Amino acid sequence: MSIKVSIDASGGDFGFPVTISAGINALMSFSDLHLNFVGDEKGIKEELEKKSIHKSLLDRIDITHASEIINMDDSPSIALRHKKDSSMRVAINLVQSGISDACVSAGNTGALMSIARFVLKTIEGVDRPAIMSAFPTITGPTHVLDLGANVDSKPETLLQFAIMGSIAVQNTENINNPSVGLLNVGSEEFKGHGKIQETAELLKNSSLNYIGFVEGDDIYKGEVDVIVCDGFEGNIALKASEGVADMFSYFIKKSFSKNLYTKIIALIVRPVMRDFKSRVDPGRYNGASLLGLKGVVVKSHGNADIDAFFQAIKEAYLEAHAKITEKISVQLTRELEEHK
Repeated sequence: MSIKVSIDASGGDFGFPVTISAGINALMSFSDLHLNFVGDEKGIKEELEKKSIHKSLLDRIDITHASEIINMDDSPSIALRHKKDSSMRVAINLVQSGISDACVSAGNTGALMSIARFVLKTIEGVDRPAIMSAFPTITGPTHVLDLGANVDSKPETLLQFAIMGSIAVQNTENINNPSVGLLNVGSEEFKGHGKIQETAELLKNSSLNYIGFVEGDDIYKGEVDVIVCDGFEGNIALKASEGVADMFSYFIKKSFSKNLYTKIIALIVRPVMRDFKSRVDPGRYNGASLLGLKGVVVKSHGNADIDAFFQAIKEAYLEAHAKITEKISVQLTRELEEHK
């Protein structure tokens, strides 16, 4: 069975040079993958002609024309109501119609969530979709949700996030019975406000592998597979982490460029630094899943390079291949029946 992914080829900071090149790399990596590049047809064809693409790969590429582009500063309402032929909207429409199994976009996050929710709708039993992404840790990635799609979520909604995150990680990371933690101000059971305490009780009584409260620094220890939180806290954690990474990179570069001596040292330790960068490079973990929709949608960073956008396509491919949407629906129905 082939997996068909629609690519918002015009989305992101770099457009065709990144999205199409990453797509070609994905086609070479997954023999059962088919791609549908969505955007200005003429521009897509011109970009493809620049590449030396084997006919076997070209046979797995379709192009769907879209006359509009959603800009990064477009409001979700403008994108939804006034840009109905945008590359993002058309790419999502392909999932809704069943032509594609998944969609990937590096475009405006708010617009992507609004359009995807409007077009695809949510799975029965899901109050709100959640954004989930992987964070680098000592032992491997930890997946965190929600990262900003929802603020002030109810305990029942956080339980839904936990179920969706657990299913996604189990099927894309091949982790049997993933551990689930609830982000809190402390790991002690008595800590946290009423909503957190209520959520903890729901998680304890679920079929999930719930291990209790986790703190902010636990995100990077690699001791839990899925961390659940409200979108307000999750987005702060994400942005703070990105800021620390940028600061760390800045000081390393500055330290190694002080004088001739430090520049020589930089050459000596370059292999070590290259290995370090590969382990914590945000691009390696690019691809945030919009879980809870009736279809697979993956959001890439807007400034993703070719390798990073490839990771987002890979995530969409894995989720579609594992039939994540159907599995979330089945387990949510079972959990809700048990809690009636």
